[in-house]
Amino acid sequence: MTAQKIDGKAYAADLRERITKAVTGLSVQPCLAVVLVGDDPASHVYVKNKIKFTKETGMRSVEHRLPANASQDDVINIVRSLNADDNIDGILVQLPLPKGLDSDSVIAQIDPAKDVDGLTDVSAGRLSLGQTGLRPCTPTGCVMLAKDQLGNLSGKHCVVIGRSILVGKPAALLFLEQNCTVTIAHSRTKNIDSICREADILIAAVGRPNMVKADWIKDGACVIDVGINRISNPERPGKTMLVGDVDYNQAITIAGSVTPVPGGVGPMTIACLLRNTVIAACYRRGMAVPDILNF
Repeated sequence: MTAQKIDGKAYAADLRERITKAVTGLSVQPCLAVVLVGDDPASHVYVKNKIKFTKETGMRSVEHRLPANASQDDVINIVRSLNADDNIDGILVQLPLPKGLDSDSVIAQIDPAKDVDGLTDVSAGRLSLGQTGLRPCTPTGCVMLAKDQLGNLSGKHCVVIGRSILVGKPAALLFLEQNCTVTIAHSRTKNIDSICREADILIAAVGRPNMVKADWIKDGACVIDVGINRISNPERPGKTMLVGDVDYNQAITIAGSVTPVPGGVGPMTIACLLRNTVIAACYRRGMAVPDILNF
Protein backbone atom coordinates (compact mmCIF):
# COMPACT_ATOMS: atom_id res chain seq x y z
CA MET A 1 0.00 0.00 0.00
CA THR A 2 1.25 3.48 -0.88
CA ALA A 3 -0.47 6.45 0.70
CA GLN A 4 -1.74 9.37 -1.31
CA LYS A 5 0.39 12.48 -0.88
CA ILE A 6 -1.77 15.34 0.36
CA ASP A 7 -0.79 18.28 -1.82
CA GLY A 8 -1.04 21.31 0.44
CA LYS A 9 0.37 23.58 -2.26
CA ALA A 10 -2.42 22.66 -4.66
CA TYR A 11 -5.17 23.05 -2.05
CA ALA A 12 -3.73 26.40 -0.92
CA ALA A 13 -3.62 27.63 -4.53
CA ASP A 14 -7.28 26.65 -4.96
CA LEU A 15 -8.18 28.43 -1.72
CA ARG A 16 -6.38 31.58 -2.87
CA GLU A 17 -8.40 31.48 -6.10
CA ARG A 18 -11.60 31.31 -4.04
CA ILE A 19 -10.36 34.20 -1.89
CA THR A 20 -9.71 36.25 -5.02
CA LYS A 21 -13.27 35.63 -6.22
CA ALA A 22 -14.64 36.52 -2.79
CA VAL A 23 -12.66 39.77 -2.69
CA THR A 24 -13.87 40.70 -6.18
CA GLY A 25 -17.47 40.43 -4.99
CA LEU A 26 -17.03 42.66 -1.93
CA SER A 27 -17.84 46.35 -1.78
CA VAL A 28 -14.58 46.97 0.12
CA GLN A 29 -10.96 45.97 -0.39
CA PRO A 30 -9.74 44.09 2.70
CA CYS A 31 -6.36 45.15 4.08
CA LEU A 32 -3.78 43.09 5.97
CA ALA A 33 -1.09 44.83 8.04
CA VAL A 34 2.10 42.95 8.88
CA VAL A 35 4.50 43.99 11.64
CA LEU A 36 8.03 42.61 11.23
CA VAL A 37 10.64 43.18 13.93
CA GLY A 38 14.31 42.32 13.45
CA ASP A 39 16.30 40.51 10.80
CA ASP A 40 15.39 36.84 11.17
CA PRO A 41 15.87 35.41 7.63
CA ALA A 42 13.00 32.92 7.88
CA SER A 43 10.62 35.63 9.09
CA HIS A 44 11.59 37.84 6.17
CA VAL A 45 10.80 35.02 3.72
CA TYR A 46 7.43 34.34 5.38
CA VAL A 47 6.48 38.02 5.34
CA LYS A 48 7.54 38.39 1.72
CA ASN A 49 5.25 35.51 0.73
CA LYS A 50 2.37 36.85 2.81
CA ILE A 51 2.62 40.26 1.17
CA LYS A 52 2.90 38.69 -2.29
CA PHE A 53 -0.20 36.52 -1.89
CA THR A 54 -2.16 39.31 -0.19
CA LYS A 55 -1.72 41.47 -3.26
CA GLU A 56 -2.33 38.59 -5.68
CA THR A 57 -5.72 37.92 -4.12
CA GLY A 58 -6.76 41.55 -4.64
CA MET A 59 -6.29 42.80 -1.08
CA ARG A 60 -4.21 45.69 0.19
CA SER A 61 -1.02 45.04 2.13
CA VAL A 62 0.56 47.36 4.71
CA GLU A 63 3.96 46.60 6.18
CA HIS A 64 5.71 47.99 9.24
CA ARG A 65 9.36 47.02 9.74
CA LEU A 66 11.15 47.70 13.00
CA PRO A 67 14.82 47.06 13.88
CA ALA A 68 15.85 44.23 16.17
CA ASN A 69 16.61 46.73 18.94
CA ALA A 70 13.07 48.13 18.90
CA SER A 71 11.55 48.43 22.36
CA GLN A 72 8.42 46.74 23.64
CA ASP A 73 6.68 50.13 23.56
CA ASP A 74 7.74 50.68 19.95
CA VAL A 75 6.04 47.46 18.85
CA ILE A 76 2.94 47.99 20.99
CA ASN A 77 2.51 51.54 19.71
CA ILE A 78 2.52 50.26 16.11
CA VAL A 79 -0.13 47.66 16.99
CA ARG A 80 -2.28 50.28 18.70
CA SER A 81 -2.05 52.60 15.72
CA LEU A 82 -3.22 49.75 13.45
CA ASN A 83 -6.08 49.00 15.84
CA ALA A 84 -7.23 52.61 15.50
CA ASP A 85 -6.97 52.64 11.68
CA ASP A 86 -10.40 51.76 10.30
CA ASN A 87 -8.87 50.91 6.93
CA ILE A 88 -6.96 47.98 8.44
CA ASP A 89 -8.90 44.71 8.68
CA GLY A 90 -6.22 42.30 9.85
CA ILE A 91 -3.08 42.65 11.97
CA LEU A 92 -0.30 40.08 11.92
CA VAL A 93 2.74 40.39 14.20
CA GLN A 94 5.36 38.08 12.74
CA LEU A 95 6.70 35.65 15.32
CA PRO A 96 9.14 34.96 16.83
CA LEU A 97 10.01 38.43 18.06
CA PRO A 98 13.66 39.22 18.92
CA LYS A 99 14.94 38.32 22.36
CA GLY A 100 13.92 40.80 25.02
CA LEU A 101 10.44 41.35 23.61
CA ASP A 102 7.38 39.75 25.20
CA SER A 103 5.30 38.19 22.42
CA ASP A 104 2.31 37.50 24.68
CA SER A 105 2.08 41.14 25.72
CA VAL A 106 2.25 42.32 22.11
CA ILE A 107 -0.37 39.84 20.90
CA ALA A 108 -2.65 40.88 23.77
CA GLN A 109 -2.72 44.41 22.32
CA ILE A 110 -4.23 43.30 18.99
CA ASP A 111 -7.89 44.19 18.53
CA PRO A 112 -9.66 40.78 18.50
CA ALA A 113 -11.73 41.97 15.52
CA LYS A 114 -8.44 42.22 13.58
CA ASP A 115 -6.73 39.14 15.07
CA VAL A 116 -6.31 37.22 11.80
CA ASP A 117 -3.83 34.83 13.44
CA GLY A 118 -6.48 33.85 16.00
CA LEU A 119 -4.02 34.16 18.89
CA THR A 120 -5.60 36.63 21.31
CA ASP A 121 -7.33 35.52 24.50
CA VAL A 122 -10.66 36.62 23.05
CA SER A 123 -10.18 34.54 19.90
CA ALA A 124 -9.17 31.51 21.96
CA GLY A 125 -12.18 31.98 24.22
CA ARG A 126 -14.58 32.21 21.30
CA LEU A 127 -13.16 29.02 19.84
CA SER A 128 -13.47 27.24 23.18
CA LEU A 129 -17.08 28.39 23.57
CA GLY A 130 -18.01 27.54 19.99
CA GLN A 131 -18.75 31.18 19.20
CA THR A 132 -18.17 32.91 15.87
CA GLY A 133 -14.64 34.26 15.57
CA LEU A 134 -11.30 34.18 13.79
CA ARG A 135 -9.69 30.74 14.03
CA PRO A 136 -5.93 29.97 14.18
CA CYS A 137 -4.56 29.48 10.68
CA THR A 138 -2.48 26.30 10.89
CA PRO A 139 -5.11 24.21 12.73
CA THR A 140 -7.77 25.45 10.28
CA GLY A 141 -5.56 24.30 7.41
CA CYS A 142 -5.32 20.86 9.03
CA VAL A 143 -9.11 20.53 9.15
CA MET A 144 -9.43 21.65 5.53
CA LEU A 145 -6.94 19.06 4.32
CA ALA A 146 -8.56 16.29 6.35
CA LYS A 147 -12.02 17.15 4.99
CA ASP A 148 -10.64 17.24 1.46
CA GLN A 149 -9.39 13.68 1.92
CA LEU A 150 -12.19 12.15 3.98
CA GLY A 151 -15.27 14.26 3.33
CA ASN A 152 -17.63 14.39 6.31
CA LEU A 153 -15.52 14.03 9.47
CA SER A 154 -18.43 13.36 11.82
CA GLY A 155 -17.70 10.38 14.07
CA LYS A 156 -14.06 10.06 13.01
CA HIS A 157 -11.49 9.54 15.75
CA CYS A 158 -8.88 12.31 15.63
CA VAL A 159 -5.71 12.00 17.70
CA VAL A 160 -3.69 15.20 18.12
CA ILE A 161 -0.09 14.72 19.26
CA GLY A 162 0.86 17.96 20.98
CA ARG A 163 -0.94 20.38 23.29
CA SER A 164 0.52 23.76 22.34
CA ILE A 165 -1.68 26.83 22.33
CA LEU A 166 -0.60 27.52 18.75
CA VAL A 167 -1.58 24.19 17.17
CA GLY A 168 -2.43 21.27 19.45
CA LYS A 169 -5.21 22.71 21.60
CA PRO A 170 -6.97 24.73 18.87
CA ALA A 171 -6.70 21.79 16.45
CA ALA A 172 -8.48 19.58 18.98
CA LEU A 173 -11.29 22.13 19.35
CA LEU A 174 -11.63 22.62 15.58
CA PHE A 175 -11.95 18.87 15.00
CA LEU A 176 -14.52 18.75 17.79
CA GLU A 177 -16.49 21.36 15.82
CA GLN A 178 -16.49 18.82 12.98
CA ASN A 179 -18.08 16.28 15.37
CA CYS A 180 -14.95 14.16 15.62
CA THR A 181 -14.07 12.18 18.74
CA VAL A 182 -10.81 13.81 19.81
CA THR A 183 -7.91 12.54 21.89
CA ILE A 184 -4.95 14.76 22.79
CA ALA A 185 -1.65 12.94 23.32
CA HIS A 186 1.53 14.56 24.63
CA SER A 187 4.93 13.93 26.23
CA ARG A 188 3.39 12.43 29.39
CA THR A 189 0.91 10.18 27.58
CA LYS A 190 1.38 6.48 28.31
CA ASN A 191 1.25 4.00 25.41
CA ILE A 192 1.15 6.87 22.95
CA ASP A 193 1.86 4.58 20.00
CA SER A 194 -1.20 2.41 20.70
CA ILE A 195 -3.40 5.50 21.09
CA CYS A 196 -2.19 6.84 17.74
CA ARG A 197 -3.01 3.51 16.09
CA GLU A 198 -6.68 4.12 16.92
CA ALA A 199 -6.79 7.37 14.92
CA ASP A 200 -8.70 7.81 11.68
CA ILE A 201 -7.05 11.24 11.57
CA LEU A 202 -3.61 11.69 13.12
CA ILE A 203 -2.27 15.23 13.68
CA ALA A 204 1.44 15.42 14.59
CA ALA A 205 2.48 18.75 16.11
CA VAL A 206 5.29 18.25 18.60
CA GLY A 207 8.53 19.38 16.94
CA ARG A 208 10.34 16.03 17.14
CA PRO A 209 11.78 14.90 13.81
CA ASN A 210 10.47 11.61 12.41
CA MET A 211 8.90 10.64 15.74
CA VAL A 212 5.81 8.95 14.29
CA LYS A 213 6.71 5.61 12.71
CA ALA A 214 4.67 3.23 10.59
CA ASP A 215 3.66 1.10 13.59
CA TRP A 216 2.02 4.17 15.16
CA ILE A 217 -0.41 4.53 12.25
CA LYS A 218 -3.73 2.82 11.61
CA ASP A 219 -4.18 1.22 8.19
CA GLY A 220 -5.65 3.82 5.84
CA ALA A 221 -5.47 6.72 8.31
CA CYS A 222 -5.22 10.36 7.22
CA VAL A 223 -1.95 11.75 8.63
CA ILE A 224 -1.42 15.50 8.90
CA ASP A 225 2.16 16.45 9.76
CA VAL A 226 2.51 19.95 11.22
CA GLY A 227 6.14 19.57 12.28
CA ILE A 228 8.96 21.45 10.56
CA ASN A 229 12.38 20.29 11.77
CA ARG A 230 15.79 21.03 10.28
CA ILE A 231 18.22 18.11 10.58
CA SER A 232 21.51 17.03 9.02
CA ASN A 233 21.13 15.57 5.55
CA PRO A 234 22.67 12.07 5.61
CA GLU A 235 23.07 12.08 1.83
CA ARG A 236 24.77 15.50 1.71
CA PRO A 237 27.35 15.91 4.49
CA GLY A 238 27.42 19.43 5.88
CA LYS A 239 23.97 20.22 4.53
CA THR A 240 20.60 20.25 6.28
CA MET A 241 17.11 19.17 5.29
CA LEU A 242 13.54 19.74 6.46
CA VAL A 243 11.54 16.85 7.88
CA GLY A 244 8.29 16.62 9.78
CA ASP A 245 7.27 14.91 13.00
CA VAL A 246 6.18 11.90 10.93
CA ASP A 247 8.65 9.54 9.26
CA TYR A 248 7.17 10.12 5.81
CA ASN A 249 8.89 7.20 4.08
CA GLN A 250 7.46 4.81 6.68
CA ALA A 251 4.05 6.46 6.88
CA ILE A 252 3.32 6.11 3.17
CA THR A 253 3.49 2.31 3.51
CA ILE A 254 0.44 2.13 5.78
CA ALA A 255 -1.52 5.41 5.84
CA GLY A 256 -4.26 6.26 3.38
CA SER A 257 -2.97 9.80 2.92
CA VAL A 258 -0.07 11.84 4.33
CA THR A 259 1.08 15.45 4.11
CA PRO A 260 4.71 15.89 3.02
CA VAL A 261 7.16 18.31 4.66
CA PRO A 262 7.62 20.74 3.09
CA GLY A 263 4.59 21.24 0.85
CA GLY A 264 1.83 20.03 3.14
CA VAL A 265 0.44 22.15 5.96
CA GLY A 266 2.84 25.07 5.47
CA PRO A 267 1.21 26.59 2.36
CA MET A 268 -2.19 26.28 4.05
CA THR A 269 -1.17 28.57 6.89
CA ILE A 270 -0.71 31.60 4.64
CA ALA A 271 -3.85 30.82 2.63
CA CYS A 272 -5.90 30.59 5.83
CA LEU A 273 -4.42 33.90 7.00
CA LEU A 274 -5.71 35.54 3.82
CA ARG A 275 -9.09 33.87 4.29
CA ASN A 276 -9.23 35.24 7.84
CA THR A 277 -8.51 38.74 6.54
CA VAL A 278 -11.54 38.58 4.26
CA ILE A 279 -13.67 37.17 7.07
CA ALA A 280 -12.50 39.93 9.44
CA ALA A 281 -13.36 42.58 6.84
CA CYS A 282 -16.87 41.14 6.59
CA TYR A 283 -17.41 40.76 10.35
CA ARG A 284 -16.27 44.32 11.03
CA ARG A 285 -18.81 45.74 8.57
CA GLY A 286 -21.71 43.46 9.35
CA MET A 287 -21.42 41.79 5.95
CA ALA A 288 -22.07 38.13 5.19
CA VAL A 289 -18.97 36.00 4.64
CA PRO A 290 -18.99 34.78 1.02
CA ASP A 291 -20.10 31.15 0.76
CA ILE A 292 -17.14 30.38 -1.47
CA LEU A 293 -14.90 30.58 1.62
CA ASN A 294 -16.73 27.82 3.48
CA PHE A 295 -15.20 24.35 3.80
